[in-house]
Amino acid sequence: MKVGLIGFGRTGKSVASVLLESDATALQWVIRGSANPERKSAADCLGVTSDNPALIFGRDEIAMDSLLDRHPVDVIIDFSSADGLDLYAREAGQRGIAIISAISQYPEERVEQLRALAEHTQVLWSPNITIGINFLILAAKILKQIAPEADIAIIEEHFAAKPETSGTARVIAETLDQCSDDIKSIRAGGIVGRHEILFGFPYQTVRLSHESIAREAFGNGVLFAAKNLLARDKGFYSMQDLMEPYVYERPDG
Repeated sequence: MKVGLIGFGRTGKSVASVLLESDATALQWVIRGSANPERKSAADCLGVTSDNPALIFGRDEIAMDSLLDRHPVDVIIDFSSADGLDLYAREAGQRGIAIISAISQYPEERVEQLRALAEHTQVLWSPNITIGINFLILAAKILKQIAPEADIAIIEEHFAAKPETSGTARVIAETLDQCSDDIKSIRAGGIVGRHEILFGFPYQTVRLSHESIAREAFGNGVLFAAKNLLARDKGFYSMQDLMEPYVYERPDG
């Protein structure tokens, strides 16, 4: 599948590396905030051997319609910011290009914009697109259904410079009907990201935890999301929507 990537920060670069090295994807282009006068490719920047063009364009260097005419894609992957939608939403909707957004937090009007786009194409929004964290959320939902009386605590750990409460932790809290103000946050060193959900019972404790060791984990999640999203009808999806068939469907016979 042909893929375009928006966002080339620390996480975006890690995702680009995974996409360039995968046989399932052909990274056509990358859009970053600053210009690219040297016209370097993503492969050159990352030191990855690849036959994909993967040219890097600054946000203001090329119009999205021209870019898509020259380098069409099946999926646009967004690791930029909440206003990244302004770059591609209209063209993606008109052309039926699937959208995978991994923006950690959107204001409500942006979520509604995504839902409106989902009337024209497949749209997935996941504040944390790693396979592990989404399996964690799915497992926690199942356990809460089994034991709704259990006490629940949510703990998140990230690098020292991260100021706000994790968007992933907020999603976990919302999914489990917990108050986001009760999330316990730890900031230290260069922790990429760790989330834990504690279920407290009278005579036992269950701890579900996930830790991202490297940002390439987001790239693995993107590969899973793209493969499964393109097989779906147009609509608005979460990672749990794509994972649930693997949990609940049983083999024939």
